[in-house]
Formats: sequence, C-alpha cells, structure tokens
Amino acid sequence: MAEMSFLLNFLFPPPPSVYLTAMSVISFTSLSYSGFSEVLFVHKYSGGMDLDSAIVISLSYFLATVNAIYAQHMTLGMPDPPLDLEYAGVVLFLVGIAGNYYHHLLLQKLRGRDDKGYKIPKGGLFGLVICPHYLFEIMGFVGISFIAQTVFAFAFTLGTVGYLTGRSYATRKWYLSKFPNFPREVKALFPFVF
Repeated sequence: MAEMSFLLNFLFPPPPSVYLTAMSVISFTSLSYSGFSEVLFVHKYSGGMDLDSAIVISLSYFLATVNAIYAQHMTLGMPDPPLDLEYAGVVLFLVGIAGNYYHHLLLQKLRGRDDKGYKIPKGGLFGLVICPHYLFEIMGFVGISFIAQTVFAFAFTLGTVGYLTGRSYATRKWYLSKFPNFPREVKALFPFVF
C-alpha cells in the first residue's frame, strides 16, 4: 500500500479501465520480452530493415500513441498529481529528441551512399556508449511519461527501456565480435555503467 501512495505523488490514479490496465501490462511485457530476446538470439544486422519489422514497429508506436491519448483522456476531471512533472518532462523530451536526431546524423554520415561496410561510430557520445541514440530515445520516452503522468505512459516507457537495453547489449556484443579493436570501455547504453 505504501508503494501505491508513493506512486500517486506523481501519477494520476489508474483509471477504472480494464483495457488500459491490460494494455499497460501487455506493452511493458511485450517490449521487455522483445529486448530480452535480442540478448538470447543472435540478431542479424543487415544495414536495412525488412518490411515485417517496419510494420510491427510502426504499429507499436501507433497503438502506444492511441493508448496514451486514451489514458490521458481518462484523467479528465481527476485531481492533478501533487508533484507536477510536466516542465521537467518537456525538457527531457526535447533533449531526448535532439540527442537522438544528432546521433542518427552521425550514423548517417558514417557511411557513404553505396558503402555497405560497417565502421565503429565516432563523435557525440559514441566514445562512451555504442547506442547513444537509444539512450536519448529513452530520455524522450521518460519525458513523455513525465508529461502524461499516467500508468500506461510509464509502463510503455519501462517496456521500451527493456527493449532498447536488450538491443544495445546485442549491438555491443556484435561490435565486439566483428571489430578486434573495438574499445572495451565503450558500454552498451548507459555511460560507465552498462
């Protein structure tokens, strides 16, 4: 019960919606499992993305957006949480989007138009982590969660953290296997930690 009162300090109370409760659990579980499966199975990096993956990822984001809007709608008329995280969320979201964009630009410049070879990324936070774009994507999702302050937003964000943690672990493992000179001090996702 103490955990629930702590959560209510910065979350709207969970709405009486079986659908949103189920979607919160499904989002968290499926995204976390997807990240865990990246670690268990060898991911084949090809430089491209097959249509099936693009559809699944796009559908996931679409459904998350619809459910986040619905969850926000369900908070209408409820008292605001005592701790307002909206402004911190906007800052985190903007820093996350900008950092994600910047690191994707670095990845894009890494390869020429017809160059299909892999290179160790450099610049930005690539000297500390192999997937800084994932780190900033997580920051953006945390920002969205802070703005929304709903159980669904936090569940989706935690699931996304699990997914991107698994992806970054698999990416680092791949780089270590393909590049004997890959710097071992470069972590997967969180500088100096993991």
